[in-house]
Amino acid sequence: MVAAAILVVRALGGHHEDFASGYGLALWCGFIGLGVLAGGIALLRGKRWGRGIGVVAQLLLLPVAYALLTDSHLPFLGVPLGFWALGTLGALFTTASLTWAAGPDASTDLEP
Repeated sequence: MVAAAILVVRALGGHHEDFASGYGLALWCGFIGLGVLAGGIALLRGKRWGRGIGVVAQLLLLPVAYALLTDSHLPFLGVPLGFWALGTLGALFTTASLTWAAGPDASTDLEP
């Protein structure tokens, strides 16, 4: 959401790129940001559907972290982002998380 706001302010200030529209990218970032925010709020409220959005968001952040480490030469951003994404994925796949996501009607034995 912050990125979307920054892009709109830049576009309004007259900054134009040849290869991308600031308004279009802001709209896209806002759309994705609202989706991730909705998933986070759903998780905080105990809704199981938010977990899927969280998993997808973390899987999409891993290549971003890798790009920050390699092509962008920004390890001070890539390392924390990578650890954050991996840690969140780990939390989303713990036994307690899987038991909760399975719901009360499912078997409580998730062990193979």
